[in-house]
Amino acid sequence: MAGHSKFKNIMYRKGGQDAKRAQAFTKLAREITVAAKMGLPDPDSNARLRAAIIAARAQSMPKDNIQRAIDKATNSTDGANLEEMRYEGYGPGNVAVIVECLSDNRNRTAAEVRAAFNKNGGTMGETGSVAFNFDRVGLIHYPAKAGEPDAVLEAAIEAGADDVESSDDGHDIYCKPDDLAAVTRALETSLGDAEISRFDWRAKASVPVDAETAPLLMKFLNALDDSDDVQRVAANYEIDDAVMESLG
Repeated sequence: MAGHSKFKNIMYRKGGQDAKRAQAFTKLAREITVAAKMGLPDPDSNARLRAAIIAARAQSMPKDNIQRAIDKATNSTDGANLEEMRYEGYGPGNVAVIVECLSDNRNRTAAEVRAAFNKNGGTMGETGSVAFNFDRVGLIHYPAKAGEPDAVLEAAIEAGADDVESSDDGHDIYCKPDDLAAVTRALETSLGDAEISRFDWRAKASVPVDAETAPLLMKFLNALDDSDDVQRVAANYEIDDAVMESLG
């Protein structure tokens, strides 16, 4: 397959800068707070919260920050006004895009997302206009060093997963959303702690993006990611390795 699996249908993220790290922590904390509010504050009983904590740990978020995010849901009204929103549309190259947000101001968030689309060659659509291009799944990711593809596949089957995609970038293990917590726990006994455990959108088919369109698409996705209200972006693009490397 031409593109890295990590680039196919997960958000392209910039890294390294302190500002981006702080922004990432803010987004992670919001997800933890909302997850804890929507269910029990116990990650063993709340699949979404467990996934959010795993994501936070993978980004080296301090334990105190994680606990404060949980406490906001259980001990105060902080986060009570956070609302989940989803926007859909097409980016450069006719790439289908789903934007998931958490915000306390729907109008502000809608304006920021719309501006990112309009200024970067995208087109917003109605809810459901591109979701048919994706399946809602649970995603568990392990680095390549976690095991050989056959061993990881066997562990995934025993854990109750539905599919595995292995590449040089690691192993993406997919399951039904309702099974995410159980499959993650089962895999921990055979493969150790996952790098990622979360609800995700898996593209049913990828759209090839050429060298001319790739920079425009990356600029568009980064513009979305720059919004504090945007939690995650899924897109069904596939970019050749050489082109991706040329983008830096």
